[in-house]
Amino acid sequence: MKLHEYQGKELLQNEGVEIPESRVAYFPEEAWMVSMNIGYPVMLKAQVLTGGRGKSGGVKKCRSAEEVRQYSRQMFGSVLTTHQSGKNGLKVRKILVEKAVDYEKEFYLSFVIDRNTATIALIISKQGGMEIENLSATHPESVKKILINPFTGFLPFHARTVAAFLDLWPKTAEIFNLLGKLYRIFVTKECTLLEVNPLVLTNAGSLIPLDIKIDIDDNALIRQKEILRSRDLSELNEDEVEARFYDLNFIKLDGNIGCMVNGAGLAMATMDFIKQAGGAPANFLDVGGVATPETISRGFEILSRDGSLKAIFVNIFGGIVRCDKVADGIIDATTRHHISLPVIIRLSGSNVEEGLKTLKASRKNFHLVTDVEQARDIINTLVNN
Repeated sequence: MKLHEYQGKELLQNEGVEIPESRVAYFPEEAWMVSMNIGYPVMLKAQVLTGGRGKSGGVKKCRSAEEVRQYSRQMFGSVLTTHQSGKNGLKVRKILVEKAVDYEKEFYLSFVIDRNTATIALIISKQGGMEIENLSATHPESVKKILINPFTGFLPFHARTVAAFLDLWPKTAEIFNLLGKLYRIFVTKECTLLEVNPLVLTNAGSLIPLDIKIDIDDNALIRQKEILRSRDLSELNEDEVEARFYDLNFIKLDGNIGCMVNGAGLAMATMDFIKQAGGAPANFLDVGGVATPETISRGFEILSRDGSLKAIFVNIFGGIVRCDKVADGIIDATTRHHISLPVIIRLSGSNVEEGLKTLKASRKNFHLVTDVEQARDIINTLVNN
């Protein structure tokens, strides 16, 4: 689960981290009133769950009330498209009005989980405000990774390492205090990412996070009740939101072949296979390890709303659930939701012969295949026609 910038800064503030004065506004006149209270200059920051806002016009510096009025009116209701948002972009519904900060230097830091070493990695850079992936490729010497043992936590020698790398020796104590609080948030809130970009050294000599990005582990939300209550469903795809209510794992993608699979591993392999066959997966849809007629029906209902599909590929392994029951569910779902698209079906596992017999007898627009090579040829033909 991704948090908005203002939500992440609330967590920092609760932990005692110094951040610029700010408030969220929900319409242009409110942004103007907030800016008058805070004092100029201020930053207007679109609150959308994506990176790259500054390059797409989602961050503006305003030195007067007139500029706040002008930019806030342009920003509210606009669709912000970045390299991370997808081609449809995200609608701006709220803006963070924040006191502008004068600073001498900017840095990058983040805490992430390093699964290869089963540790927490602290990534720091001498340059902030840039995409760390590009920076590590073009200037690897300016990026450093520090591994933190989760059993011992963030220690003074970690702070000294950071201070030495960033040439901030006089700030070692402040670095230990600040990063210790950020590390505590990362662990206690069960984050998968906590990114500060940029972290700035102000003209007054303080280290202040100007922008924060926090991702919470979805599997931990059952314990993070307060964070779960703050989930912004308006930022999510409507079909993805609906799928959650039926325990379907659905993610919308930009493709032309719909996927319905049971099991995340099989789903990932199926998406790779569709790409190899010349198509593009339109979604990730895992109907669960036990695919029932109800989950299959809900899955087809969601897929049927995508007008860009050329076909639907159903790849089901009958383990606990029997293939003949899966076949009944497919027939019922395609009838109920009036699916006219070609449906490519590959069943394997228990009672597969009975399932295939039922599907053949339905006389629907089904392409029954026994292996992925046959499915590849059909997908290739449908995509190129």
